[in-house]
Amino acid sequence: MSETTENKEQLTEDVTEQVTQNTEENPDTTLNESGEEVELTIEEQLKQQISELETKLAEEENRFLRLRADFDNLRRRTQLDREAQEKYRAQSLLTDLLPVVDNFERALQVEVTSEDAIALNKGIEMVYKSLVDALNKEGLELIPAEGVQFDPTVHQAVMQEADSEKESGIVLRELQKGYKLKDRVIRPSMVSVNE
Repeated sequence: MSETTENKEQLTEDVTEQVTQNTEENPDTTLNESGEEVELTIEEQLKQQISELETKLAEEENRFLRLRADFDNLRRRTQLDREAQEKYRAQSLLTDLLPVVDNFERALQVEVTSEDAIALNKGIEMVYKSLVDALNKEGLELIPAEGVQFDPTVHQAVMQEADSEKESGIVLRELQKGYKLKDRVIRPSMVSVNE
């Protein structure tokens, strides 16, 4: 036999002897079905350790999968929040400008007779149109009201009136204009509804 083969055999014998000694000095025991302590062989000890490691591995894999799912959900939620924030970024400004638009509309309803007042009215109308155009570019839309069926998601009924010529639930008058920003209502229309 060659020297390396003899060394391998010697090493194998030494390891086997050491494991046997450790087992005899500190034998691993377990309880059998009847509750008695039973010594485990090396093979059984290894199987038990493998079983414990497989259990730990399965637990860690489950933990990893749960963490990955949580991370994916967080990433999706963050993306949706970012998209919504971009889509409705102008909502606060538009909401603040709606009373200004209302005041311009009231000013334009005043009848004027003198030449100075007509010129002033024309200037107000030009400013109003450019303001409305700028708001429309940001996604502001007027909610249709008069003559349409009452919709509680976009209309706010503040009074009821009776008109026998029209169906029940039809909006008869718009008391204050309502607006949407893209698909979100930022101010519902205040309306009078047919009984």
